[in-house]
Amino acid sequence: MESILFHGSNKIISNPTKAGGKVHNDFGQGFYCTPDIELAREWACTETPTAFANHYSFEPSYTLEVCNLSGPDYHVLNWLAVLMVNRVFETSHGIPAAIKKYIIQEFLPDLSGYDVIRGYRADDSYFQYSNLFLSGTISLEELSRTMRLGNLGEQVFLKSEKAFEALVFTSAEIVDRDVYLAKRLARERKAREAFQKIKHGPEVFDGIFAIDVYRNKMKNDDPRLR
Repeated sequence: MESILFHGSNKIISNPTKAGGKVHNDFGQGFYCTPDIELAREWACTETPTAFANHYSFEPSYTLEVCNLSGPDYHVLNWLAVLMVNRVFETSHGIPAAIKKYIIQEFLPDLSGYDVIRGYRADDSYFQYSNLFLSGTISLEELSRTMRLGNLGEQVFLKSEKAFEALVFTSAEIVDRDVYLAKRLARERKAREAFQKIKHGPEVFDGIFAIDVYRNKMKNDDPRLR
C-alpha cells in the first residue's frame, strides 16, 4: 500500500470525509484517490474552470487493512459484483436481472473488515463495458482485457473512519486544465479504440459469457475465472 496518495478535484480538499463522497460510486460512499499524480491531474479536469491535485500521506502509526481487488486473490467478477451493488445498472427484469442477482450472490467479496479498497476505476466507458458483459455482448475475457486498456488506472478507496484518521493532507497544486484535460481525453480515446479492436476481433464468440456463468452455476473458486 502506497504511503502517498493524490485526489483530483475542482477544489482543495484539506479535510476529506466519507460523507463528502457520492453514494452511488464504484465501491460506495467514501474518498477516492490514486497513487499516480498524473492520473490525479487528469481526473481533476472536468467541466469546471478550476482543477487541483490534492496531496496526502498516511500517518505511519496506523495499520490499515487493505483489499486489492486487482490482486491475485480476486478476479473480475468480484470487482463487478462490488460495482453492481453500488452503481445503478438498468436490469429491472428478465435474464440480465437474474444474472446480476446471481453474480452478486456468488461473487460479492466481504469487504466489511477493510479500511481501504484498491481496484479498477469504472469511468463512464468502463461502466458501459460492464453493462455490455451483463447483456451478453462481450465475454468475461474481453471485459478483463478491457479493464487494462488505455492505462486508465486503479483507484484507492478510503472507507473506514480509521482510514480517514490516518490520512494527512500535505498540499494542493493547481493543475493546468488545458494540458491535462487533453491528456485525459486522449487516454480515454485510446482505451475506446483498443476496445473496438477487441470487440470486433476474431475471438468475439469465444470465452465465457454472462449467461454461461448463470447457466453453469459457476462458483467463486472456479479456475476458469482466473
